[in-house]
Amino acid sequence: MNQRSKTDRIQNLLKFIDRSPTPFHAVQEMSDTLLDKGFVELKEADAWKLAPNGKYFLTRNDSSLIAFVVGSKPGFKIIGAHTDSPNLRLKPQAGYAKNGYLQLGVEIYGGVLLSTWTDRDLSLAGRVILAGKKNPSTKLIRFEQALLRIPQLAIHLNQDVNKRGLLLNEQIHLPPIFSMQNKSAPDEVLKKMVARELKCKPADIIGLELSLYDTQPGAVAGAEGEFIFSGRLDNLASCHSAMHALTESTQKDPATKVIAFYDHEEVGSKTAQGAGSPFLKDVLERITLNEKREGFLRALANSFFISADMAHAVHPNYSDKHDDQHMPILNGGPVIKSNANQRYATDAVSSVWFESLCKKAGVPVQKFVVRSDLGCGSTIGPITAANLGMRTVDVGNPMLSMHSIREMAGAKDHESMIKVFKQFFHSA
Repeated sequence: MNQRSKTDRIQNLLKFIDRSPTPFHAVQEMSDTLLDKGFVELKEADAWKLAPNGKYFLTRNDSSLIAFVVGSKPGFKIIGAHTDSPNLRLKPQAGYAKNGYLQLGVEIYGGVLLSTWTDRDLSLAGRVILAGKKNPSTKLIRFEQALLRIPQLAIHLNQDVNKRGLLLNEQIHLPPIFSMQNKSAPDEVLKKMVARELKCKPADIIGLELSLYDTQPGAVAGAEGEFIFSGRLDNLASCHSAMHALTESTQKDPATKVIAFYDHEEVGSKTAQGAGSPFLKDVLERITLNEKREGFLRALANSFFISADMAHAVHPNYSDKHDDQHMPILNGGPVIKSNANQRYATDAVSSVWFESLCKKAGVPVQKFVVRSDLGCGSTIGPITAANLGMRTVDVGNPMLSMHSIREMAGAKDHESMIKVFKQFFHSA
């Protein structure tokens, strides 16, 4: 691939993330891409008639998605990722007035790096439930203009902030300001604003599921364009690379090729559309519906799962937070993540196998293990491995500022991961 094509790919990634401020938007964007690539949408409640080499996808809750290309023999090649990112979400009755301002009550979703959400140009996005003549309908909404701000207290009134750090109380200090107080009830102001955007009546709005997001678009940065700055790189970058690997893998494969993107990874995955649900297992079983139960179990035993989630690159200002022998760097290639306590599902066999994929793809590979005196995060890898009994490896591209409102990754790494994923879908 030439340099211009690589640049176009990164721009495509950044546009995808910019258009995907919530999991609902991400799934809609990926659904549109899959339809454009000839994939047929399925519904869980319908009977399926799958054709050999057929391309299909389905969604759950508008926030999780599975796509697959039917193979000719038992076995699955699966790449999994997640669609959600830590953020701030509106409470059901969010609006209230205080000291002449209108503010919105928010809840913390996932492990948010709270300080990064202050003094930013914020807006709202999510889904709106509208009343219908027979049944309610759902519409996505994304305000493109800046609407909100969580202003920090001036240093004159908080003179120790640079020494003590910014201490934020989740209930008191995070509600953003979105207007000046007026005669309308605070929630009515919000509803009217949503109604204008959707061109409907405020009375038609019977439900809101909205999140805050940063309006600053993603950017290619660095002296030689070697970095990516954007929100939600964790983990929409992994979704993007896996989806493009699947849609660009035109070579027929005896195994069924699958991508599975879940919501709610950042809050534990134990939901109807999370990795702890039977969503993927049910889909795989329906793909092998013509086989007896034993055939399905044999297919699982002849399968491999790549759990793709972004990895921690070494921070030059905090390198002591890393194990000295495991310091991934940006643009150094995909990272294999291991943990003795099974917070990652990688073992020696799956690690060697992924390394061989990288070698075949001509891509360097790195390894990460958390310091022994620090806690380790987890992924959908161990959950999926436990649900399916399938050989699994946890990998991801290195990044900085994980769980910040604005994250940082290497531009070269994204193309490298796509190459490895395509090798996975093409390999025997």
